[in-house]
Amino acid sequence: MKYGVNSLLWTGSFNSDTDLPLFDRAKSLGFDGVELPPFVLEQIAPRKTKQALDDAGLEALLCAVVPPTANPIDPDPAVRANATDFLKRLVDLGHALGARTMCGPLYSPVGHLVGRGPTPDERKCAVEVIREVAVHAKQAEMVLALEALNRFETYFLNVVSDALTLAAETGCDNVGAHYDTFHANIEEKDPVAAIESCGDRLFHFHCSENDRGIVGTGHVDWQGSFEALKRIGYDRWMVVESFVPAVPEIAAAAAIWRSLAPDGDTLARESLAFMKRGFEGACA
Repeated sequence: MKYGVNSLLWTGSFNSDTDLPLFDRAKSLGFDGVELPPFVLEQIAPRKTKQALDDAGLEALLCAVVPPTANPIDPDPAVRANATDFLKRLVDLGHALGARTMCGPLYSPVGHLVGRGPTPDERKCAVEVIREVAVHAKQAEMVLALEALNRFETYFLNVVSDALTLAAETGCDNVGAHYDTFHANIEEKDPVAAIESCGDRLFHFHCSENDRGIVGTGHVDWQGSFEALKRIGYDRWMVVESFVPAVPEIAAAAAIWRSLAPDGDTLARESLAFMKRGFEGACA
């Protein structure tokens, strides 16, 4: 198992000119890697960022979202073509950073709701775009992990079975599921069984408490989750994805109105300690 932390815990939009010191911070807290959300591609200088990661002894992961102008399920073919190009550019960035995983809701913009569920045409569009991007990612030795989000953030993939089905429909062995405990806490009938259902197609795992606070301080069934990960032989990344009010733009987007931890360092440190104890205990 490798343990990572999402940079959104400290900064709203990663910028190579200002945020590289976060790598030393993450390393000092005990992490193996940092998950970067490339909201503004031009803000991430690949060579400089890769060198800083190497100097800190960390690996990179990409956690991506698509903008409305690059929506893989948009009815306009030009927008879908833009989505394919955008996601391929993200793959190229990840490859330059040495990343082997690109995760997140790669299929639709977060917050894009249309008052209904997904249509067969939208699903077909998603499969076509993700398949083409996956072929590109295969050449870069990267996997794509599709994240199911709760119904208040997307209407397209809400449970992990949706992600597994879409991944299978691409026909690409480097497309799998991204499981997030926060979203699963809302949507899954049996979150632990949902983990087991992924088997070897579980490509990424986000640890986030039900209130987005310190992992282990809420009501997520962590023992059951860790034991399920052990049963399916999961050995990729376990990443802390939580937020604090000190990062205003992310706090606003994630509706973090109250303090869930003294600061980002405390949340990261205590979450990591809990995750290691829990998972290693499950494996004992």
